[in-house]
Amino acid sequence: MELNLTNKVERWGIYELMLNADESCAENFFSDIRLSAQFEHQLHTAEAEGFYDGNGQYCIRYMPRQEGVWKYRTSSNHSKLDGLIGEFTCTEASSDNHGPIEVKDHTHFQYADGTPYTPIGTNCYNWHQQSEQVQELTLRSLGKSPFNKVRMNVSPTADLLNRTYFSHLEERIQELAVLGIQAELMLFQSEDGGMGGINRLSPEEEERYLRYVIARLGAYRNIWWSFVNEPDDNRHNGSKKDWNRLARIIKEYDYGSHLLTILSPHRGYDFGAPWITHVSIKHTDVRVASDYTKQYAKPVIIEECGCEGNLDTRLGSLTPEELVCRIWEGHLRGGHVTHGETYLGDDELLWQLHGGELRGQSVQRIEFMQGILEDAPHHMTYSSDRLDAATLEVRGEYYLQYFGPHRFAFREFALPEGKYQADVIDTWNMTIAPLTQLLEGRFRINLPGKLYHALRIRKVSGCS
Repeated sequence: MELNLTNKVERWGIYELMLNADESCAENFFSDIRLSAQFEHQLHTAEAEGFYDGNGQYCIRYMPRQEGVWKYRTSSNHSKLDGLIGEFTCTEASSDNHGPIEVKDHTHFQYADGTPYTPIGTNCYNWHQQSEQVQELTLRSLGKSPFNKVRMNVSPTADLLNRTYFSHLEERIQELAVLGIQAELMLFQSEDGGMGGINRLSPEEEERYLRYVIARLGAYRNIWWSFVNEPDDNRHNGSKKDWNRLARIIKEYDYGSHLLTILSPHRGYDFGAPWITHVSIKHTDVRVASDYTKQYAKPVIIEECGCEGNLDTRLGSLTPEELVCRIWEGHLRGGHVTHGETYLGDDELLWQLHGGELRGQSVQRIEFMQGILEDAPHHMTYSSDRLDAATLEVRGEYYLQYFGPHRFAFREFALPEGKYQADVIDTWNMTIAPLTQLLEGRFRINLPGKLYHALRIRKVSGCS
């Protein structure tokens, strides 16, 4: 038996244990050969399954969460793979490595090291299955965009355990990680109507498929799991019992505890299930974000509210103004709203499905919003005190209010003791106009009376 391994890996990096054996070990690997390794560091223990990677090679991947020396021991029903021991050193994470995303509280996300994270996502389902030229164009487009999360399918085609396909998928996930982008992988979503077989698996095949995906991809820190877009439309899995069964498999074998959810239409699923880390819904009325946060006490992402585009469908032909309005509204109601684009050009590529080039006008406005949110306190919460305007606030310190389709001529406020600076924000033209006078107590702010404006009020440091 030959071991091929590295001795050092940074925190939240990938330790890879390669086991070289003869080809006979590979026959019927998924049904006959079992392989895993137990990793230990002081009081921390975890077990990672291995997978066959072709040419007589077996691989076990592990993402260490603690610095120091880790020891491991393999376990297998094949004598050549069983009882192998070793160790590696987990070093300090590099400056751009903040670890996987986790839920901070009932509204927010953060990286494992505590760095704040606000999902600014886009849908690009099958970009990694296009021509090499289109894939490279997609990566360049993402690199110039504000997006830090991409929703994409794992395997919409027939050959579910094709190692060539998954090796390519890994490369793309790694390239997204370099760009600082999370990859939300839809595990049972098929864009071929289920003809490829993803929706016709037996329970045993489903478990084998999930365990393979987790063994192969679960060590990547920029991974999220999601089941499907429409849980009731999936041909094989339509019941809550089925999804709970599959969720138990993920929770058992995903030692990295990546985020896990299921996208569902409004009121279509019980997001109170303990395995669901955050609410994932599709709805055109983004104001429901605050309702879901209150109901489930989990972060809310509206993954599909419509797309900026020119298709002959209601949801595929939003104006950029409307999409930007929905995204601002949803974010300022304490949720997070994902971008979608469906402009059909001569190349017949749709960003939503194929990637390629971003053609719309909403992206730069989303980036403008992202900058404002990054400058704001990360612990802002939705305030229901003013139902006519979506508001995030840290009471007595910071207020961010969005007016959207309302053309208010003025707004009146009564704030806690202190002096405040106010800025009028034009979210479409991307301008910020500070008011020259400091405000305190009860006051009125005159507004332009135009569409798509917001107001930011911040307490002035050192003033009381």
